[in-house]
Amino acid sequence: MRFRQIEVFHAVYTTGSISAAARALHVSQPSVSKVLHHTQQQLGLELFRLVRGRLVATDQAHELFVEVSEVFSRLTSLQKTVGNLRSLAGGRVRLAVVPSLGLHIAPLAIARFRARHPDVSFDVQTLHHDALFQALYERSCDVAIAYDPPTHPRMKRRDIDSGELMLLFQGDALPDAGEQVPLRILDGQNLVGLTTGGPVGELLNRELQRQDITVNEVVSNQTFYIAAELARHGVGMAVVDEFTARASSGPSLSHRPFSPPLRFKVQYVHLEDRPPSEAARRFLAVFSKVLREARPAR
Repeated sequence: MRFRQIEVFHAVYTTGSISAAARALHVSQPSVSKVLHHTQQQLGLELFRLVRGRLVATDQAHELFVEVSEVFSRLTSLQKTVGNLRSLAGGRVRLAVVPSLGLHIAPLAIARFRARHPDVSFDVQTLHHDALFQALYERSCDVAIAYDPPTHPRMKRRDIDSGELMLLFQGDALPDAGEQVPLRILDGQNLVGLTTGGPVGELLNRELQRQDITVNEVVSNQTFYIAAELARHGVGMAVVDEFTARASSGPSLSHRPFSPPLRFKVQYVHLEDRPPSEAARRFLAVFSKVLREARPAR
């Protein structure tokens, strides 16, 4: 049976008449009658009888409907999916991002994307580095955006952009700071926001050890925007990603990149057997553009 035959049979069976089926399908009655007659001839089955002016389904039709209803449901779902892929209507993006990207970049990217595609909805989680990959394993998100995610045989990584670490400090703490500062400026300083986990924290720790720099870690912290607020209140300097630094800077809080720069990759990750949907791919393109616009031209 072709889809049109399934569609006509399903409509006649569920509505109980040729005329009602025609109205449901937005076609003429002769068109429905022709398809139904051809289907019965092709299958060699009597599916309906006319009894006292009413169309009555036969036992063969009842048995066939059990199978047809399941196929009809799946074909209808397939048609809807194809339509969604074309227009993104009714799409849903399940996204996980590290908290520092959830502070400003991700909300702005989502707002821009939905302005163009209002029928696409989002399920957004802000998770720390290890929890992002757990969410992918458990399939509670489809795409995760993180800093320097590790390689894994079940996962695919793709570059979005790059970022760098920056120093946040109260302006009077470094009155002579230039446009960039050496990492050694942290030697002996009170420091907050020294992330102890994840690739970015490891990047900073490796460089501190390599240069034999000793800091006074007054607060152990793994969330960059909390570190920024602690720096704002004068607890100490903070080393954070550049996106948090720019979003947090103000009259009382300055930021500077390091020289030489401490760079990391911004990448998206997905399970190898679950590539991003069309809606997710288009959103990632918008996210990448927002990320580039968030920094001055290099």
